[in-house]
Amino acid sequence: MEFSSFSAAAMAFLGGAFILAFIMGAVANKTNFCTMGAVSDWVNMGDTGRMRSWLLAIAVAMLGVAILEFFGVLSADGSFPNYRMSEFQWVEHALGGFLFGIGMTYASGCGNKTLVRVGGGNIKSLMVLIVIAIIAYFMVRPFPGTSDTLYSLLFMDWTTALAISTPAGQDLGTLVAGEENGLTARLVLGLVIGVLLLALIFKAADFRKSFDNILGGLVIGLMVLGAWWLTSNIQIDDGMDTYTPQAYVSDWDFVADADAGERPSESAPWANQSFTFINPMGQSLRYVSTGLDNTVLYFGVMALAGVILGSFFWALVTRAFRFEWFASVRDFVNHFVGAILMGFGGVLAMGCTIGQGITGISTLALGGFLTFIMIVFGAALTMKIQYYKMVYEDEASFGKALITSLVDMKLLPGGMRKLEAI
Repeated sequence: MEFSSFSAAAMAFLGGAFILAFIMGAVANKTNFCTMGAVSDWVNMGDTGRMRSWLLAIAVAMLGVAILEFFGVLSADGSFPNYRMSEFQWVEHALGGFLFGIGMTYASGCGNKTLVRVGGGNIKSLMVLIVIAIIAYFMVRPFPGTSDTLYSLLFMDWTTALAISTPAGQDLGTLVAGEENGLTARLVLGLVIGVLLLALIFKAADFRKSFDNILGGLVIGLMVLGAWWLTSNIQIDDGMDTYTPQAYVSDWDFVADADAGERPSESAPWANQSFTFINPMGQSLRYVSTGLDNTVLYFGVMALAGVILGSFFWALVTRAFRFEWFASVRDFVNHFVGAILMGFGGVLAMGCTIGQGITGISTLALGGFLTFIMIVFGAALTMKIQYYKMVYEDEASFGKALITSLVDMKLLPGGMRKLEAI
């Protein structure tokens, strides 16, 4: 898609993000697509329906990216954020994913679910959104009058020192076959992993009969794929050359026909990308705090608005919209703490259950797989601890519940069990 001006290209870029996110929000509300709920159903009830729905979204996005990228229809290289970056920040992915998994359990949902719940009238999730936005904002932007961010103060020195260098990139295709053959290897690996996932997903008869779970996984995966396609195919033709939106912003002083004051603040957010929701919460806070300055209006801001309004639309259509407040002080504290952990974890891991668990994995980046595993582990462990403490009350100290939960998860020997299995 070629446009003659940046403003027209930006309208397509941002408008497309909104439309895709609107559909995502409406369908997530309709089908109750929820990654935290997926882990909860699996851990507490042995029900894998929503987990299979999440895996279906991953498989659809992965297969789509592998095939379309091979044929040059889209690109996941040099994206925002750069999932295939050469530095594999394994500590940040592991720690961030673990913190995010714990946080989304306390906050009753991941980043996407928080937005869906806000659209449905949940005031608790609105508070979660605001807290995450503040943490995400200061993780990447300096405190007033300083050059320090939360990330630079708390994490950067020790996490980057432990990073593993992968000069050609950290995606599985490049790691297996090298840079020259990476594209072909990504196609083969994407097809193999994707097909195996589909076989595992649809093996369950109950899932094959679940319209909502299939619809949720299919549409969420397609929306992630659609965003990759959209942002990879918008170009500006100024009559002399053709530019991507990111390149155009980078060369603004030389090629732009607009006033310099209309130049976006950064070029990176105009790169090819797909859905993620934690860093965009920080972007949205910045957009609002600047008085809706269009120079900081990015894909992620429109994605947040789209999911919320899509969910709101479905809630109105089904008359399910209702306000919900905190049940108790403890409920407030749980959501507040969960939001803080999600803010730190989501930025550290460079994405959430959607941003890394689907979008990141669709690029076959190691960071996506590691973050996904650690989110599920963090959430599952937290749920088990909560369950033991609820059942055994005073008898179940945190230590006993933790050790017993790790025994249940086969991470400690059975002889260390402190509480009877439930």
